[in-house]
Amino acid sequence: MNLNQNENVDVEKINSQEIKIDEESIKTEEKYRFGWSNYSEITNGRFAMIGFLAIILIELISQKSFLNWAGIF
Repeated sequence: MNLNQNENVDVEKINSQEIKIDEESIKTEEKYRFGWSNYSEITNGRFAMIGFLAIILIELISQKSFLNWAGIF
């Protein structure tokens, strides 16, 4: 029981003002680089989300599956 009280006191001492975060370490590089990079992965993910949303909208509007609408199936 004494151990839990000490842990609670330690946690209470820590507040948001005492925690210093180095903003430079959190900052991500937003410049284009060729190959596998953070920027490329974010861009590809965004285009994939737009494409997936477009497929869902096509299916909702046409009342057909995307494969049927595209003439694949």
